[in-house]
Amino acid sequence: MEKEALLQKLDKHPIIAQVGQVADEQNLDTYIVGGYVRDLLLERESKDIDFVCVGSGIALAKAVKAKLGKSAKLAVYKNFGTAAITHEDFELEFVGARRESYRADSRKPIVEDGSLEDDQNRRDFTINALAIQINTANYGKLIDPFGGVEHLQQKLIKTPLEPEVTFSDDPLRIMRAIRFATQLKFDIAPETFDAIIKQKERISIISQERITDELNKIILADTPSYGFKLLFTCGLLPIIFPEMAKLHGVKKVNGKAHKDNFYHTLQVLDNICADTDSLWLRWAAILHDIAKPATQRFHEKAGWTFHGHEDMGARWVPRIFKKLKLPLNEKMKYVQKLVKLHLRPIALVNEKVTDSAIRRLLYEAGDDIDDLMTLCRADVTSKNPDRVRRYLANFKKVEKKIKEVEERDQVRNFQPPVSGETIIATFGIEPSREVGEIKNGIKEAILEGTIRNNPEEAHELMIKLGKSLGLTPKSN
Repeated sequence: MEKEALLQKLDKHPIIAQVGQVADEQNLDTYIVGGYVRDLLLERESKDIDFVCVGSGIALAKAVKAKLGKSAKLAVYKNFGTAAITHEDFELEFVGARRESYRADSRKPIVEDGSLEDDQNRRDFTINALAIQINTANYGKLIDPFGGVEHLQQKLIKTPLEPEVTFSDDPLRIMRAIRFATQLKFDIAPETFDAIIKQKERISIISQERITDELNKIILADTPSYGFKLLFTCGLLPIIFPEMAKLHGVKKVNGKAHKDNFYHTLQVLDNICADTDSLWLRWAAILHDIAKPATQRFHEKAGWTFHGHEDMGARWVPRIFKKLKLPLNEKMKYVQKLVKLHLRPIALVNEKVTDSAIRRLLYEAGDDIDDLMTLCRADVTSKNPDRVRRYLANFKKVEKKIKEVEERDQVRNFQPPVSGETIIATFGIEPSREVGEIKNGIKEAILEGTIRNNPEEAHELMIKLGKSLGLTPKSN
């Protein structure tokens, strides 16, 4: 890259020159390195800047903090020999140049002070091993020992040193290679991908939290299917997420075959990514058919069926989330709900849409009804574009009906207008099975449309249901 063009890019972020001036005062050779340089050359927005100096990164950070004043917040991590400054919109990381060596049973390196060359040698990929000097005398000098700029132009992920050693030293780099390829829409160099295949079992020394963090970044990419195809092809997906890998494959009996549920799931995931940045809605897309292999059956007349896969899949969600160290809170329950309900709106397309069915769907989906409909639209996949268009047109009719029923009946998240306390007081009884039966009867009547969702009609039905159970209202 021409130095003038590079300087123009650097000028957009004057904080870099300020750090360079402080580095001059401290007599420290200092560079911006890694992901920030890569994104700068790719013209991708980045607010995280890593600085490497030949000397003490902590000392440099303290001097920069003094220069920037009170608006800058400094954090020092002595155990790691690093420091961080938060200033305006930027996160600045400071570290001294280092060299690393690894033990076979750990990805945690033995770290020693080193040169810039040592520091670049320890980087995971050539595109992340780029450095730009920011001292005044050599401001804007690009140091590219491994051809990283050329690989950026070629859209190629490649390791700086021998790839098998790179991945054996730190197997998390396998996930990072696939993540960067997915995010940047790059290819992985053949020899680098071969090394991933050979070293994939080494992932066992990596914590689940770190693996899942990389997996989530793949899921949040523009086209996450690319990353999952790489994970599957290299043999890593069966190791880190076997439930998803088992979706792959097609069986044929008597000339009848089902669709490949792995590639269908990836299509649904890509479809939904066009409509949402939500990680958890994307996870719902990944898991919506996860139990199909377990429920797969062949019938002579019906062909292939997957009856109950939505219920079984919903039951699997907590176990999968726990194993992957995903949160076991409302986010998990949200995904579980969408997996359980994902066939309901689609079924309504093929039936005469009754108000009762719509009310029940609204009641069960609650505030997540819009996300459920987004998932269902994404689930419409076919190689026949006319079929997709017809199906989506019918689906719009269902959406219109949902809106009409919701506006009229207001059953989304509704609470029956008669409480258990009211039932107890009305009939002078203790908490009991009868109280639950009356409450459920009122709820069912509202959902079926037998009564409207208001206190007067609900109270009248309460008296009727109570009498049918042998209860007598207390006189006022």
